[in-house]
Amino acid sequence: MNPIPFNRPYMTGFEIEYIRDAKQRNMLAGDGWFTKQCHQWLESNVGVHKALLTHSCTAALEMAALLIDIQPGDEVIMPSYTFVSTANAFVLRGAVPVFVDIRADTLNIDETKIEAAITDRTRAIVPVHYAGVACEMDSIMDIARRHSLCVIEDAAQGVMASYKGMPLGGIGDLGAFSFHETKNVISGEGGALLVNRAEYAIQAEIIREKGTDRSRFFRGEVDKYTWQSVGSSFLPGELIAAFLLAQLEQATEITEQRCRIWDRYHLLTEPLAQAGFLRRPHVPAECKHNAHMFYVLLNSGVDRKRVLSEMKRNGIHALFHYVPLHASPAGERFSRIHGDLINTNQLSEQIVRLPIWIGMSESDQVRVIDALRSACELADCESRS
Repeated sequence: MNPIPFNRPYMTGFEIEYIRDAKQRNMLAGDGWFTKQCHQWLESNVGVHKALLTHSCTAALEMAALLIDIQPGDEVIMPSYTFVSTANAFVLRGAVPVFVDIRADTLNIDETKIEAAITDRTRAIVPVHYAGVACEMDSIMDIARRHSLCVIEDAAQGVMASYKGMPLGGIGDLGAFSFHETKNVISGEGGALLVNRAEYAIQAEIIREKGTDRSRFFRGEVDKYTWQSVGSSFLPGELIAAFLLAQLEQATEITEQRCRIWDRYHLLTEPLAQAGFLRRPHVPAECKHNAHMFYVLLNSGVDRKRVLSEMKRNGIHALFHYVPLHASPAGERFSRIHGDLINTNQLSEQIVRLPIWIGMSESDQVRVIDALRSACELADCESRS
């Protein structure tokens, strides 16, 4: 029986055609026709003032840190349960990530813990929309307004998800998307900076173009372009943009297909939840998720290492997720913790992510859950013996 991989990148069927078209247009560097089409799609569908493709979500977050002029000693509030880029983008500018705990239900930053972590050095809040489920953005935006802080949405997993009808990435002052091959809408590597404040738009272009006003020059707004400020080369090539456009154009269909798979997982895991082996994902009523991930949280007494090992033995590639940043060597060196991180520590040890990709059949999913059930029963039995 063939193994079931954790992820299998989805192709719409138009990617190669668009790449050929990009070649025929004789421009393979960044900001060609396909890049502009991607920008227009993002600006229209996310509702932001300006969208700028980048070579990764990491690059978009680094641009955001430059754009709000993060300085050494500044503090940025974020969850510890996130990918390293969320913190690295600000540490590169000399800032201190301040980690607060996550919610037990969504694994998103606990909005009730943020305000107490604010000091006179705090510059920004970085909510991370875990698994494409929105953070409690009304509360976060209210805190930011009252304390004159910037909100930078790490929406790496949030393409096509929303909060109270507002697309993720388009709520805060700035947002960042990922189009890595493990995401829903992909370009292999890739990302986008989403600019929601008009006053940031020109400076964002300058930062992205090595610190020059080259974009304004190509629009005929200046007669030559020169070095204006600190920046770097954050542009992706036109082949990446061509691939991405083929995906963006079918983003709705991609999301719908993934949601059908997610919903089937949710139904199939109900007996395991009722038996007390695990807890399923929670999606608040005000959130429309994008089925980026289906995970379960094993109950105490169920050995995750044993579960993952047993699933692997049965050909199922299931995974855990982040090692919390505060528990890492660099986290101990560069960051600080505010309050206890009970949920972060506990839930990071309980999570198991199941394979989810377009093309999974119902029999594939039944096989995954059968293996999960057997693994849970075995691990539970061993823990009781």
